[in-house]
Amino acid sequence: MLARLSIRDIVLIERLDIEFSRGLAVLTGETGAGKSILLDAFALALGGRGDAGLVRHGAEQGQVTAVFDVPKGHPAAKILAENGLDDTGEMILRRVQLADGRTRAFINDQAISVQTLKAVGAVLVEIHGQHDERALVDAATHRQLLDAFAGLEKDVAAVEALWDIRRTANVDLDSHRAAMERAAREADYLRHASQELKALAPKEGEETELASRRTTMMQGEKIATDLREAQEAIGGSHSPVASLSAAVRRLERRAANAPALIEPAVKAIDIAINALEEADQHLHAALAATDFDPAELERIEERLFALRAASRKYSTPVDLLAALATQYAGDVALIDAGADRLKKLEAAAREADQRYGAAAAKLSAARIKSAEKLNKAVNGELAPLKLERAKFMTQVEADSASPGPQGIDRVEFWVQTNPGTRPGPMMKVASGGELSRFLLALKVVLADRGSAPTLVFDEIDTGVGGAVADAIGSRLARLAERVQVMAVTHAPQVAARASQHLLISKDALDRGKRVATRVNALAADHRREEIARMLAGAEITAEARAAAERLLRAAS
Repeated sequence: MLARLSIRDIVLIERLDIEFSRGLAVLTGETGAGKSILLDAFALALGGRGDAGLVRHGAEQGQVTAVFDVPKGHPAAKILAENGLDDTGEMILRRVQLADGRTRAFINDQAISVQTLKAVGAVLVEIHGQHDERALVDAATHRQLLDAFAGLEKDVAAVEALWDIRRTANVDLDSHRAAMERAAREADYLRHASQELKALAPKEGEETELASRRTTMMQGEKIATDLREAQEAIGGSHSPVASLSAAVRRLERRAANAPALIEPAVKAIDIAINALEEADQHLHAALAATDFDPAELERIEERLFALRAASRKYSTPVDLLAALATQYAGDVALIDAGADRLKKLEAAAREADQRYGAAAAKLSAARIKSAEKLNKAVNGELAPLKLERAKFMTQVEADSASPGPQGIDRVEFWVQTNPGTRPGPMMKVASGGELSRFLLALKVVLADRGSAPTLVFDEIDTGVGGAVADAIGSRLARLAERVQVMAVTHAPQVAARASQHLLISKDALDRGKRVATRVNALAADHRREEIARMLAGAEITAEARAAAERLLRAAS
């Protein structure tokens, strides 16, 4: 329920704090006092359209804060959780309207989008007036209201689950059938291509490896001659190693006679011999590396030719031929084994369709039965509302050819305003005053099922008086036993039944230079005086006060 509403700098409202309680709260006041401003401000806090014109003249911004006590498990808590917001039990909706037209939205002091604020506001409060169509214009809302009245939420959830299963089964079937049809159209080509690629057995990275090996072999062939000549010069028959070794031996025999002269030379020649032997080893290794089988080079070139020819044929890079071979093999396997899988998927889709159809038909039958009970309950409320000649009817049209997540039914509220006239959709047939009373009758019947915890009625008693206004007040009071109700009213019969009476007025400030809207909670005596004013008009008479007293006693 709404616990508190705070408004700052909105149109004629400078500063306003209103505490609300359970039950029926009425807002009264003379025309132009600011009742519409109050509702516009409240709607802004609930995610309504912002407007720079709402900011009080001279202020940079306006602000509206609505504080709600929300029970655990309420749909608003789910919306908060889905948006990563904290749920503390108390829910504070705040909207800041800037003078340049921009707005900012907050819940529990956490910045959010206006869309999120609007979603939360929609499940916390419903605002209804003579020309408000939000609760009635969408036929999907009618279906939800009927389901709530009948307590069919679990049945609807079961149908939604079966709908998802049915949809998944049909998507799988359609996907497999399309793949089989595609494969069947290309069956001969696929089989040939699969066999050809299987025989080729391409491997990822094979082209790069073969090309590198071929380059090495071809380069080796070109330098092999030079390597052999160098090897012959160093380690062959003309190698200087033997003569150098002999020279070293001769010098070593003379070393004892002149060591200072011979040993440096011997040492240098030893280094040269070792270097030549090391070079000889490197040349041997290089020659071994360049030594290849010409047949191997031919095999490499043939393999590269085959791979590149396949690449051109299948318009696929060589490195992707292996993946293509796997794909084609899978397509061939689909052709060979797909018929069996198709039968299984068709059976699963049939079963899912049958289960959904049976559940949807059962739900439809329950809705039709519940529609009769709803009609009876709503029609029972119409006579005191001066709609005794009118008739309310819930149209349930089942169409199995147009299934959906919530079943096969289209539900719409129809009315017949007078005998002999053609019934039709409520929004098209009922006048403004009739529509508001039909709505009230519906809300009384659906108060604890399918309604937000706070209902606001904006002058739904316009154009009626006497017994009808009293009937409206009686029903608002009954409604307030189950949900919180606020009503903007000009009817004293409605005001007399309130548990909280708020008077909206305009006060002159700064010696009449400007005005501001005020809201005061009325105690017993002041409340009788306000109801007398509503009865008598500008001049309050003793008779009016006595009549007000009678209304208050009757209401209590």
